[in-house]
Amino acid sequence: MSVEVAKSAPVDFTLASEKEPQIEIELIPGTPPREGRYLVQSPYEEFDHLLDLDTLDNENALLARALAKLRNVREDYATAPYVESFNWPEVIEELRILARESGSGFKKASFYVVAFRSRIKPDTHYGDLGELDKAAHAEAVASGGFLKYWFGSPDSQLANLATCLWRSREDAIAGGRGPAHRKAAMSTRSLYAYWKIDQHRLTISDNVDEWEITEWE
Repeated sequence: MSVEVAKSAPVDFTLASEKEPQIEIELIPGTPPREGRYLVQSPYEEFDHLLDLDTLDNENALLARALAKLRNVREDYATAPYVESFNWPEVIEELRILARESGSGFKKASFYVVAFRSRIKPDTHYGDLGELDKAAHAEAVASGGFLKYWFGSPDSQLANLATCLWRSREDAIAGGRGPAHRKAAMSTRSLYAYWKIDQHRLTISDNVDEWEITEWE
């Protein structure tokens, strides 16, 4: 996979703004991981950016795997309606197949979705954005429940879209408590001419028979 880190943006992965203690991560030696345990869930492929599927229940693990197919289907995704910007029917069909093949089925579940819309300033340095984003992403993954991260490239008007899917809103808030995330959030005013965070709920029914993305209420 070719990763254009320089075009990334420090996404506010959560809506948390309160001061929280720093996250300390301790790696404990154990048995070798099973094959397929770790999933690339973002443009970053280093180990500390991988999703550990063994930390998720059946429904979240299946969705995380299906989200590997997520891609934009419109060039104007930075400003287009969120649901219309991605290949959600293809993702859901992949989820339906995975659920059937797993033998575990799929029970109705809801997931927390964040869409970060932005317009960077003309003098913003992409390298600074990339470093902030990458550090914040690793921190958010380590907190748990971070299923997918996707971002595009700025358009001719320097507008962009990034999106995050979480197991729950509580997980998203926990993912924003580390110092790297706070540093990225504090940079927003100096790096962006405009930004907006939209919250959505992805609801998938039993056996993946139906699905919908609605505004978070």
